[in-house]
Amino acid sequence: MKRILTYLAMAAMAVLAITSCSEEKRKKALLPNISGKAGEVVVVIDKGAWEGAIGTVIRDTLAADCPFLPQREPLYTLVDLAPSGFNSVFQVHRNLILVNISSSVTEPGVVYRQNVWAAPQCVIGINAPDTETAVALFKENSQKIKTTLEQAERDRVIANAKKYEELALAPVVTEVAGGSPHFPSGYKLRKKTSDFVWIAYSPQYVQQNILVMKYPVVEGEDMMSRESLIANINTELEENVPGSFENTYMTISPAVIPSVKYMKYKGLDFAEVRGLWDVHNDFMGGPFVAHAFYSKDGKDMIVILAFVYAPRYDKRHYLRQVESVLYSFEWAKEEDK
Repeated sequence: MKRILTYLAMAAMAVLAITSCSEEKRKKALLPNISGKAGEVVVVIDKGAWEGAIGTVIRDTLAADCPFLPQREPLYTLVDLAPSGFNSVFQVHRNLILVNISSSVTEPGVVYRQNVWAAPQCVIGINAPDTETAVALFKENSQKIKTTLEQAERDRVIANAKKYEELALAPVVTEVAGGSPHFPSGYKLRKKTSDFVWIAYSPQYVQQNILVMKYPVVEGEDMMSRESLIANINTELEENVPGSFENTYMTISPAVIPSVKYMKYKGLDFAEVRGLWDVHNDFMGGPFVAHAFYSKDGKDMIVILAFVYAPRYDKRHYLRQVESVLYSFEWAKEEDK
């Protein structure tokens, strides 16, 4: 009898979970689409607060220079708005930070919400009884706030890629890497060998590229070290990405030491390599980001590298777009191989 009751309870919980999920999907479907440009954040805040300490810490955090770009660009483009102007036009913006500083606030904190007035929307609330508390809250939560905004921007790109996917590309990449990102419409295969794939999206004056490379693990070598990653990536680039003239080829720029971070995302452990690239004996260059991880059998290293060439434009937006594609990587199911 006790076992039957347990099963019934589990079944009831499952039904509630399914119902809740369905309700969330229905609510999202009924909401209007978001507005605003990618990388833009509307900060709803009193003018005095924006010009004071809390406004300063928000700007210092979210409008700081985006790392590893060839020219200065902010992480996000901030638009400040007085609460009196926060009407239906701005309520549907893609990214909102609502700063509420009032003596009536009894539970100070940072609140994260999704799809409040539009979808897919990111809404972050800062609630504090005074400016000092608001500043402390923002500083304590600054990394999570940045991560939440970054994830929201990334998820939108991935959702669009899955909705309008170039389905023919995944099997090609899977042959080399054992899995594939989801490539949005417009990406085309440029080169394919047994251990290298080059896929590019090239609208006018902009190139967004993704390189997929595989090379064997060397016993006794720390394959995830900065030195090993840079050396092996440079070898692959020299062999597979030639420049426009003789004795020119793509390489990681020695002018700036790339950063290496060890991360885990949706079960995948990888090294994120971020820096600048250029062309040996030529004047082309731009930003890149790469994810490096072991193959499923551990015998090979897989590197998926995204890079941008956009000499006429700012590059933050284009790099964030192509970097998001890297985060959509999924191992192939057996029936897909």
